Amino acid sequence: MDCAWQLANAGVEVELYEMKPHKHSEAHSEDGLAELVCSNSFRATGSAAAIGLLKEEMEALGSLVMEAAFATQVPAGGALAVDRTLFSEYVTQKLEDAPNVTVIRKEITSLDAEELAGADGVVIAAGPMASEELTQSLMQVVGDQRLYFYDAIAPIVSRDSIDFDKVFWGSRWKPEDDDYLNCPMNEEEYKTFVAALVEGEKVKPRDFEKEVHFEACLPVEAMAERGEMTLAFGPLKPVGFVDPKTGERPFAIVQLRTENKDKTAFNLVGFQTKLKYPEQKRVFRMIPGLEQAEFLRLGSIHRNTYVNAPDVLDGELQLKARPGFYLAGQITGVEGYLESAASGLWLGLSLATKFEGKSLKPLPSETALGALLGHLSTRSDKDFQPSNINFGLMPGLEKKMKKKLRKEAYGKRAQEAFAKWMEAVKAESD
Repeated sequence: MDCAWQLANAGVEVELYEMKPHKHSEAHSEDGLAELVCSNSFRATGSAAAIGLLKEEMEALGSLVMEAAFATQVPAGGALAVDRTLFSEYVTQKLEDAPNVTVIRKEITSLDAEELAGADGVVIAAGPMASEELTQSLMQVVGDQRLYFYDAIAPIVSRDSIDFDKVFWGSRWKPEDDDYLNCPMNEEEYKTFVAALVEGEKVKPRDFEKEVHFEACLPVEAMAERGEMTLAFGPLKPVGFVDPKTGERPFAIVQLRTENKDKTAFNLVGFQTKLKYPEQKRVFRMIPGLEQAEFLRLGSIHRNTYVNAPDVLDGELQLKARPGFYLAGQITGVEGYLESAASGLWLGLSLATKFEGKSLKPLPSETALGALLGHLSTRSDKDFQPSNINFGLMPGLEKKMKKKLRKEAYGKRAQEAFAKWMEAVKAESD
């Protein structure tokens, strides 16, 4: 979406192929563009977080995704979360109305499709769930370099089915906030729940697939299998909460985050799952307050496909084996909504500049977007793995300091580097 938007704003004619509504992936159900199928959160804000820096840079570069996110924002404490339906509708309307964009509702299954012939450039931004046909076509070009990991999405429950006598509003350290609903657990409830997660019947990978999960988005039962107290020190940690009904800190907390502006639906935070549907209903109704939960969406598991970017892509995100064909989004090996959008945004800017016979000045690796793009071109001794934006992708600081100060230093350095880059780009265009 952001790639098409940047190209169109630069005066480039764009044909945007979208297979919906004629066909949906196993995780998608709506017909609009930019459908969010996992969390509705775009994560933390502020320059002390790498993802916060990425938001700032994307906004400064005219990101449609960031514009839509702010227009459809819902309360989420220190995070940026959106009403997923309104978000999709916003992006869809913007692109359908854009003067230089033609949205074509048709599936493309091959890099050799006749619809692509004669284009000045082709961008494959199929996401992590590209169809088997398109994936096979891509792999025929890049060779046997396909990688994958399993991603899981969390359930959504109806507000009307929540027992409000057992839950309470509040964000961590902020009891006055009403961004989250909290389901408190005592020690017995917690340990019984963990045991049920571990014992619950789960969706199994197909015989020919090795199950590999992305560490930053583990299924809740995969975390439970690592030890009885893993969840209590992870997504269910009670630190910063006091149950107003008891005046004490619960042993564990399950948080529910609002899904829409009217707060009629809630997402189980950190509860990505591979439990089978009947098991989800049985196990998650063990959570205090959710005994009669109505599930508006059950969790699911699906395979995400991405390429070995350092081997198959050049510095312009162009396929080395197929000049004129580019990849953007999660299929490149970035992980996360905003990271995926940011790669497309950059590619759109880069291609628009290229079509003018110029080249876009590279972003410094000290910036969030520059560091993210650097991840896609960096070879290491380890196997290439998808990554969210994080300070570890940036060059290290010159001196040691406390964790909080270190994050602030990374943030300040990134902002200064991005500002200088913006000034240099503007000077070159004047």
